[in-house]
Amino acid sequence: MTAEPVTPGLVTPGLVTVGETLGLLVADDVGPLALARGMRLSMGGAESNVAIGVARLGVAATWVGRLGRDPVGDLVERHLIAERVHCVVVRDDAPTALMLRERRTGTASNVTYYRHGSAGSRMTPEDLPAGLVEKAGVLHLTGITPALGPGPAATVREAMRRAHAAGVPVSVDLNYRSRLWDAAAASPVFRELAAGADMLFAGDDEARIALGLTDPATAPERLADGLAALGPAEVVVKRGRRGATALVDGELVDVPAVPVHAVDSVGAGDAFVAGYLAGRLTGRDTAERLSMAAVTGALAVTVPGDWEALPRPHELGLLSGDEDVRR
Repeated sequence: MTAEPVTPGLVTPGLVTVGETLGLLVADDVGPLALARGMRLSMGGAESNVAIGVARLGVAATWVGRLGRDPVGDLVERHLIAERVHCVVVRDDAPTALMLRERRTGTASNVTYYRHGSAGSRMTPEDLPAGLVEKAGVLHLTGITPALGPGPAATVREAMRRAHAAGVPVSVDLNYRSRLWDAAAASPVFRELAAGADMLFAGDDEARIALGLTDPATAPERLADGLAALGPAEVVVKRGRRGATALVDGELVDVPAVPVHAVDSVGAGDAFVAGYLAGRLTGRDTAERLSMAAVTGALAVTVPGDWEALPRPHELGLLSGDEDVRR
């Protein structure tokens, strides 16, 4: 599947998203972290990854969050501004969170978080500027933020409440993080988020958590049906290299994965969501949004990093070209 390029700056206002972005240290070498000869410093976070993806596709994007008054916080904000993401940042005395990524094999990674007591965990509803959510084209939230603590959970609920009151569509990616909470704690929150979402994204494992299912062989069609029954009109079950299954306004659509040589799968789900939301914000129909999401997700895994390979409009056709070199 290929997608037509997005016209830069076509839609304003665009995406507003709220969450925690972390400093990211990635081992240079494949293998145990203890044997790594060096590490690369970057940043990562589900919500900011989506914001960057949408901004690269020519749609306005705003990220709201807390960062420490520290060099890692400076790095995060500089990267986001460089990617033309508008930042609404509260600087906090607590440190910016960190994550370490061990490249245990060529394709498998292990992540360790240092986010307890972080600036992002101290987020409150007062961090949301008046009128920002109300003017958004889409509000995007994830299931990560409520796991950070009572303040972030309250911030997500307030953002969703304000979006509903203003008639702003709400997008939710469940994004389960087992290092933050267990499935039993996450399940009722996931159901609450799903009930308040217009667009819901979930991996098949996250869908099972939300629905209280344990059978890993549960058909994706059943998962999509179950999630849609909670309230959202648009449901996408992300299945990685197996593609995705979407249920949009009652119509079931299977989305094949775009064949690609995967180098780093981290961030692929965020890229998929960014492509879908950019398509929605630029008025694309369901098939076009899903095509753009599949291509964006595929391109994201072609180089190391959470967000570095997110495409720009003219790059959406890279995977369909017959030539290796474009002149």
